[in-house]
Amino acid sequence: MMPQLIINADDFGQAPGICRAVAELHDAGALTSTTLMAGGVAFDQAVSIAKQRPNLGVGCHIVLLDGQPMLPAGEVASLLGPDGHNFRPTLGSFVWALAAGKVREDEIEREATAQIRRLQDAGITITHVDTHKHTHMFPSVLRPVLAAAKACGVYRVRNSFEQPWSLHASQADALRALEVRGLRTRFLSRFRRQAQQSHVFAPDGCIGVAATGRVNALMIEAWMRAMPRGIWEIACHPGYRDSILASQRTRLQASREEELHGLLAVLPRIQALRPDIELTHFGNIAVQ
Repeated sequence: MMPQLIINADDFGQAPGICRAVAELHDAGALTSTTLMAGGVAFDQAVSIAKQRPNLGVGCHIVLLDGQPMLPAGEVASLLGPDGHNFRPTLGSFVWALAAGKVREDEIEREATAQIRRLQDAGITITHVDTHKHTHMFPSVLRPVLAAAKACGVYRVRNSFEQPWSLHASQADALRALEVRGLRTRFLSRFRRQAQQSHVFAPDGCIGVAATGRVNALMIEAWMRAMPRGIWEIACHPGYRDSILASQRTRLQASREEELHGLLAVLPRIQALRPDIELTHFGNIAVQ
């Protein structure tokens, strides 16, 4: 089987500059998929862009940290940070609460369902789900996320675990590579088992997780040259650094434009680099 590649931009709707980048990349043939944030400040703009591009796969980027819930605070209290209104601000604080048993799976399921439904109510046909900061790598998040997706008729999910070939091509620093390998060793088999038992499709792996914030054209070209057979997803974070993005608390600022330019430099000429790679999105892949 020839390699199949999904090129997905996360954080669609987070800021107008990200929406603009998604539109430009898809129009240039450098992006096949994106995941939309139900609570993004540019949600309406993102919906409009998506509806004008029927060949762009659109999933739901489920947010359980560093944001605000769709549901009233009293219904998702275990997901909230110290202020009692917003999610926990960092991945570290979320994982700590998860490990301490302070996060309720039923509240994750209800909040994830509310976010998926917001996209569907806006007229978006959702191709798949993933999560902000890849929190569904953890089994106690994956279970309710899969349940919410299935309840909404969505049967495809990101496999956030990065395989050795793309980790090597990303030239990840030693500490980051150790983290990614550790997560894969501990949780990948459980992820695959849970997805299979739920009859939810997941690709063979995700590209770019270890490289988040430092992706460039040379790295993207290295991924293309190294890609083996299978179904793979590039998780990317392109965008223009507008005033709204600049005002947000995220380390992904200037890096978004470098990533945008890298994608534009490499992906439109993918047929010259790797004529055997088929570009696709989640919605085109049959669920067994």
